[in-house]
Amino acid sequence: MATTTAAPDLMTTKEVAALIRKTPHAVRQMRHRGIGPRGTRVGRDTLYPRDGVMAWLRALEQADPLAQRSAA
Repeated sequence: MATTTAAPDLMTTKEVAALIRKTPHAVRQMRHRGIGPRGTRVGRDTLYPRDGVMAWLRALEQADPLAQRSAA
């Protein structure tokens, strides 16, 4: 398996997985189902814009009724 170094504004599947404390396989499954962050295939790799991943996480937080209750 080749090691890739993404630009600072791009994240690999492995980096996204570490951020959300899931496995890379789980991130791939979420993306496949359309419930994960948007990424772009570059060869065999999928790269995710960092701001897109963070926006996806914010949207999940805003949609969580329990998170909104605790913030109030």
